[in-house]
Amino acid sequence: MLSCHDVAKYFLSQADEDAGDLISNLKLQKLLYYAQGFHLALYNEPLFPESVEAWIHGPVVPEVYHEYKNFASSAIPIPEDIDFSIYDKETVDLLDEVYSVYGQFSAWKLRNMTHNEEPWKDTDVSGVISHESLKKYFKTQLLDEDE
Repeated sequence: MLSCHDVAKYFLSQADEDAGDLISNLKLQKLLYYAQGFHLALYNEPLFPESVEAWIHGPVVPEVYHEYKNFASSAIPIPEDIDFSIYDKETVDLLDEVYSVYGQFSAWKLRNMTHNEEPWKDTDVSGVISHESLKKYFKTQLLDEDE
């Protein structure tokens, strides 16, 4: 199983700095939330073991937040130490799809989107968003896409 840090590095490696495609910590947190949610909905198991918590500005993976908090709202640089061999095709396809759909939005747009979604809304501030809550919500999102 990948760690939340592995998933974060994958997303950071997708940013195209020349195109002005930058990822702040706030945006990265939302991408991790969407990746975890869709992975749970599709495969009935978490993508990474670390918890996602409901913070004031939406879902957050605390371990990743603390790793990159020194960047504040600035862009996090593309990691130089990423090992792409640890990602299987299924995972790459999922992460690429999440980035394609959600990576186009600003950090604040993603923040506002998550504030309207049950996993965040139904969890107390600073509480852990349960895998069950994520799976249930994101399964409905997959069904909506199929219609």
